[in-house]
Amino acid sequence: MEKKIAILGAGESGVGAALLAKQKGYAVWVSDKGSISAERKNMLKQEMIPFEEGTHSEEEILSSDEIIKSPGIPDKASIVQAAIDKGIPVIDELEFAYRFSKGKVIAITGTNGKTTTTLLTYHLLKKGGFDVGIGGNMGQSWAGQLVNGDHEWWVLEASSFQIDGFRKLKPSIGIITNITPDHLDRYDYSMQKYVDSKISLFKNMGDGDAVIYFLEDKYIGEGLKKITLHAEAFPVSLQSQPERGGYFDGNAINLSMPGKKIAIDKNEIILKGTHNMLNTMCASLAAKIAGVSETCIRESLQDFKNAAHRMEPVAVINGVSFINDSKGTNVDATAYALSSYENPLIWIAGGVDKGNDYFALHNEIERKVKMLICLGIDNLKLKTAFDGKIQNIKETQSIEEAVKWGLEYGKEGDVVLLSPACASFDLFKNYEDRGEQFKSAVHRLKLLMA
Repeated sequence: MEKKIAILGAGESGVGAALLAKQKGYAVWVSDKGSISAERKNMLKQEMIPFEEGTHSEEEILSSDEIIKSPGIPDKASIVQAAIDKGIPVIDELEFAYRFSKGKVIAITGTNGKTTTTLLTYHLLKKGGFDVGIGGNMGQSWAGQLVNGDHEWWVLEASSFQIDGFRKLKPSIGIITNITPDHLDRYDYSMQKYVDSKISLFKNMGDGDAVIYFLEDKYIGEGLKKITLHAEAFPVSLQSQPERGGYFDGNAINLSMPGKKIAIDKNEIILKGTHNMLNTMCASLAAKIAGVSETCIRESLQDFKNAAHRMEPVAVINGVSFINDSKGTNVDATAYALSSYENPLIWIAGGVDKGNDYFALHNEIERKVKMLICLGIDNLKLKTAFDGKIQNIKETQSIEEAVKWGLEYGKEGDVVLLSPACASFDLFKNYEDRGEQFKSAVHRLKLLMA
């Protein structure tokens, strides 16, 4: 009798898992409490995969041998709890995909920097001639890609929600860029539970595997004390050179491995800012451990293109630079962005506050931010946090107006930085929509000024 698998959520990961499960001979049932896009419904129909939307049919779901849950569905959801109570295994799409790949995995997590580090690691391996794919918490689902074929290496971005659904997935190289407070509503507002989730990326790793992490991150340090690390450690540091690992001394990144030392001047690296030197060290160490040559690493660090909406240059109008960092949806991500510029800043921020403590930004805005434009429906907390700290504070619900003010109050050499430190759902569909609208508004303004 064929094994039955239920898939909760028909987004990218859910449909990818459904297609792979069908190919591998499972009886598949897809259930989404919301609506399923027309495109994804057609994909399921073409493969004759039954599905439902707008509800979760408990009898159907709880008759499954296993459940694959979308990362967006919390463990507290009643259907998930019912499955757990019944003893039905609930896993993540990445865990399921891992069963059907013979490739080595480089898995990357972190509150901030994981997307940049994932993209850069993939870029380094691809340029190094490796047979490599990319997946996880970005782009196409890993399971969906495996329907069409495997790769020798996979670079996977993994959120804490996805890691929570890991059982046997074992990275050959595991990276944690950093851990700062985020998503605490999913972890009973316990920082310890969030840390434990991130650190559990390393739980299945052993001899011959490599872990890379930020040495001075206090939460990573606390988390590592609670586990026995069997893999070889390659920490990256801003304070000293580890025997094995990386060190940014302010001028160059210095990588140290058995029998090999590499120093690369920061001016040879296209990414800018201290946080990006940490990301670069993580990705470069992973690539070197995998077998990419020093020459290729050096070349690849110069021609890398980062993800959209992450410190993305948009245009220069009358000497004023416009930067799209819409992906900066928490305080730490915005702190990184603010710290990357020495120029005077006009900062556009705001949206849905996630319990933010803006005090952490006070050092970065001092003497640097000349104006704050609050872009959101409720800006009171943001305005209060920076009252008296930033001389000029304005608010709007129009991204067009925010961009126009940026040019109006900006001078040659200034930077207008959209880095919201907040979620986007008050005025926009998501951070991508916010970033695209910002870019469109900037381009329209540039045409007007031409």
